[in-house]
Amino acid sequence: MTDQGKNQLKDIDEHIAKLKDQLTRNEECGTTHYNLAVALLGKQEYVEAEQELHEAIDCSPSLAEAYVLLGGICLQKKDLEGCYRFNQRAVKARAGFAEGYGNMAFVLLQLVDGKDPKEDEEKVDKAIKNLKKAITHNKNFVQAYATLGTAYFMKGLVPEGIKANIEALKVQPEFPIAHNNLSVAYLETGEFDKALFHCDKAEELGFEVAQELKEELAPHRKA
Repeated sequence: MTDQGKNQLKDIDEHIAKLKDQLTRNEECGTTHYNLAVALLGKQEYVEAEQELHEAIDCSPSLAEAYVLLGGICLQKKDLEGCYRFNQRAVKARAGFAEGYGNMAFVLLQLVDGKDPKEDEEKVDKAIKNLKKAITHNKNFVQAYATLGTAYFMKGLVPEGIKANIEALKVQPEFPIAHNNLSVAYLETGEFDKALFHCDKAEELGFEVAQELKEELAPHRKA
């Protein structure tokens, strides 16, 4: 480990010790339990972090961020349903909590498996509904716009998907996922110059563009 890494670890340990000390004086503070959980997650101590998040919710039932972090832990365990449930509780705990709606939509799209076309369509439609709610509550939620674009693409609604990703770039012009999504979409619509531009931009911003996409676009590059 580098000296910088050791110093960062020392800082985290000191921060954790300070938070634990605060809890000895006020163990009913949900925010302190939450902050301790965040610090523990920084050390990848997931079991302790999960316990602290539940303590945070017991003390502060409206602490929506705690539900979201619990959902994130579920996601690491490949427990998509658990992730969905915690984010569902997040939006119930705090009306208008955009991140919770966005996360629920992400999970729904991950659950599309091709086994039942009708069920898959319902999941995508529900995801779109949640993403629209997320954007209503946070107009600058760039990831929600990009995910909405993906959901539209999954329904074959390419123009709508393009529009959603363009909205993402209005919020954050250098958002690589949106550039990659637009490259795929413009390839499909036959707008090759645009597809090439967004492919190159995505790569320039550090996104790993699929080799298949680059190979499909290669014949359209001008010498």
